[in-house]
Amino acid sequence: MLRINDDITLEDWELSESFTRSSGPGGQNVNKVSSAVELRFEAQRSPQLTGAVKARLKRLAGRRWTLDGAIVIRAEETRSQARNREMARERLVKMIEQALFVPKRRVKTRPTLASKRRRIEGKVKRGKVKVLRGKVKGDE
Repeated sequence: MLRINDDITLEDWELSESFTRSSGPGGQNVNKVSSAVELRFEAQRSPQLTGAVKARLKRLAGRRWTLDGAIVIRAEETRSQARNREMARERLVKMIEQALFVPKRRVKTRPTLASKRRRIEGKVKRGKVKVLRGKVKGDE
């Protein structure tokens, strides 16, 4: 069981873990010990999350979201299996907390008349500077 906040706790059937050997350097130890953790969370089937939260979670997960609606998080940073397991769970909790936050809707605003005038005045001033850069016409 994984606790997200006061209202949401994920049940054991929603989470599954598999352990594999880590990639990268590590000497002889890397060939013997399965320290990498692959945490799989059945997000689409989770009764704890609302549809809107699932949609935001899918967007946040990106490539980690599978076709059958699960999130796969892989952790292989440390040599300790327990620490990698902890890190994967922390990442999942962080991702779900981010998805729970409802972004504020943007309210369309129009520029004021004064700001429009200031903008045009600035453009005219800049145009005059550029005109002065032209070739000098004279009686030579």
